[in-house]
Amino acid sequence: MKGETLEFLAQTDELKNEMKHITDLAMNGELDFFESLTCRVEKLKGMSVERVNTICANLPYNLGAKELIQKLKEKNVKVVCFSGGFANALIPAQVHLGFDTFFCNILHEKEGILTGKVGGEMMFNNSKGNMLAKLQILLNAKKEDTMVVGDGANDLSMFKYADKKVAFCGKKILRENANIIIIKKCCSIYQI
Repeated sequence: MKGETLEFLAQTDELKNEMKHITDLAMNGELDFFESLTCRVEKLKGMSVERVNTICANLPYNLGAKELIQKLKEKNVKVVCFSGGFANALIPAQVHLGFDTFFCNILHEKEGILTGKVGGEMMFNNSKGNMLAKLQILLNAKKEDTMVVGDGANDLSMFKYADKKVAFCGKKILRENANIIIIKKCCSIYQI
């Protein structure tokens, strides 16, 4: 996806700016991901799940993402999305983009209203790396057969499990640790 789901969910410009600031600190490795995630989700308390789902069904995707995934799958490559975002966004993204599966977080709700709490599989700085290591065992995938793509500090934990480490429109901390850096066309997006 092009952008951060929590920023799209922010209902005012002031909240969006606040979310962006917290997100930037976390993505640059200046704030613990768990702390930033729980702080930002708490600010959505009281929002209706219906509104969340409407926004998430219309998030913009990077230009060429669908075509790239299709080409990878034609070559029998498993495409798995690890996201610090939420199932509300990943379910429609999987349908549209066609990746094989995803691991993400869940916004807690009660009676159709967000409680400001979050849980899930991708809540910590090391979550993506831990999940990748488990998947490699399950799929019998070796480090040399694995490529990871990320944009921020919470993606670093995957790098030790892959020979191909891609920083896609990545923050400085990720670019410094990547062996493939993609910076062009970061602003190209499309919406379904």
